[in-house]
Amino acid sequence: MLTEGTTPAGTQTPQQASEWVRGMFGRIAPRYDLLNHLLSMNIDRYWRARTVSSLAGILALPGAQVLDVCCGTGDLTFAMQSRSQSADVFGSDFCHPMLEAAKHKAAHCKLFEADALQLPVADASLDLVTTAFGFRNLTNYHSGLLELRRTLKPGGTLAILEFSTPPNPLLASAYGFYSRAILPTIGGMISGSRDAYTYLPESVRKFPDADGLADQMREAGFVNVRFERLTFGIVALHIGEALHLGDKS
Repeated sequence: MLTEGTTPAGTQTPQQASEWVRGMFGRIAPRYDLLNHLLSMNIDRYWRARTVSSLAGILALPGAQVLDVCCGTGDLTFAMQSRSQSADVFGSDFCHPMLEAAKHKAAHCKLFEADALQLPVADASLDLVTTAFGFRNLTNYHSGLLELRRTLKPGGTLAILEFSTPPNPLLASAYGFYSRAILPTIGGMISGSRDAYTYLPESVRKFPDADGLADQMREAGFVNVRFERLTFGIVALHIGEALHLGDKS
């Protein structure tokens, strides 16, 4: 069953949802990195490192074209660029303040402002597309997957690092309590935007679980789809390969 996309409280249309998400990330951009590290107890660094390690073979290809979508402040973009001596790594995001924060961290990086649902990228031009903790904020997941597939070369790889639902009921319950009761309080206090840190755990709750996202990737035309649960399933790394646009299988 397809889940359409993110639905922040008070929004009624995809356009309203998109504008709300853009504005929310713009408000928290100055404290975004601090809160990511604090609220995850620095485990977010491991999640990104694991992603880069899993993609090392592609990043080592001479001239590989790589795009990190919904790159935010650029942590995954920079990590991939640091790992690769030969790939051409770009980052994109639709929130200008997030990109400004990224530029302050690494001014030499190749960044551009764009909506992940309408990327200014040629068909079949990329070897690898990644996104870390941004995909669930899209207003239409299926459209997002189709757009990312469009940009990939036949056999190109998509990697989605995203929050997920722990399969263990006890862990899921504990994580749910942390997300509902603790995260909004700390996040709101430090960022000054409690609604952002109320939305973020709610967006995780509404997002497909690891098996569900894998199914959506297959429905969008990705093959060899697999996923790895990290930190007891709080996060999942999904990887799939793009079929040629004309393929039916």
